[in-house]
Amino acid sequence: MNISINTTLVKRKTTASSKKTAPEKKRPKILVCNDDGIDAEGLDALAKAMKKIGEVTVVAPLTHQSGMGHAMTLGKPLRINKWHKYKKFFGYAVNGTPVDCVKTAMTQILKHQKPDLMVSGINYGSNTAINVLYSGTIGAAIEASFFGVPSIAFSLTTYENADFTYAAKFAQKLAREVLKHGLPAETLLTVNIPNLPEKEIKGVMITSQGKSKWEEEMVERNDTYGQPYYWLRGVMTLYDGSLEADEYAIRHGYVSITPISYDLTNYRFMETLRQWNVKK
Repeated sequence: MNISINTTLVKRKTTASSKKTAPEKKRPKILVCNDDGIDAEGLDALAKAMKKIGEVTVVAPLTHQSGMGHAMTLGKPLRINKWHKYKKFFGYAVNGTPVDCVKTAMTQILKHQKPDLMVSGINYGSNTAINVLYSGTIGAAIEASFFGVPSIAFSLTTYENADFTYAAKFAQKLAREVLKHGLPAETLLTVNIPNLPEKEIKGVMITSQGKSKWEEEMVERNDTYGQPYYWLRGVMTLYDGSLEADEYAIRHGYVSITPISYDLTNYRFMETLRQWNVKK
């Protein structure tokens, strides 16, 4: 009886030990960028959120680069510096625009390991309506999509007293979905998140780029020599009245997700234009 039991135990151990260990699932590679600069709090929050789901490489501007759109640096050299935070390696700082950062990441830093996903942000201030054209945060995401990398731009709708807690949590959730499902060619997502506690977020809306725009003015002042100089200032004016428009949705407590493309052609006008007397 004892022998029988011992033999059974030995057989069980042998069977268990003979099983091959399943290979670990490969973690996705995620590129993180922004336009507020390498030391921005939103970038830190986004990088930490992405590290929970993948292998993260941060490549961000050395200095603040808001409003750069799709600008890139020509006529002067770009330099890559390793950047440390909390006495640990954090990522790479580039002395250029957000687009420069993505170009540098794709052609130099990650040239042998194309990322599975690119995320940009978390930006201070919304990037809705006409801001889509000005935003360096979105510019970086567009540039990554040029390289065939699924890309998301995240923005928090405030310039002060920012709380990135929920925004980072939502960014992680959406990133998982994009990694799972992918995005169509020439398409990226721009996401705007109200600066509210999670319990006050009403929901998530899939939106279009709205018609709201900045009402701007140039403020003239004089320097110590009496020469004029100018500051640009303005207010984002709401011209939309539906939750299906990005700016309206965020002002009413909803997260806005807008799929955008960099094909700016007005296809509806093409046939009319063909009727014009513009032939050779």
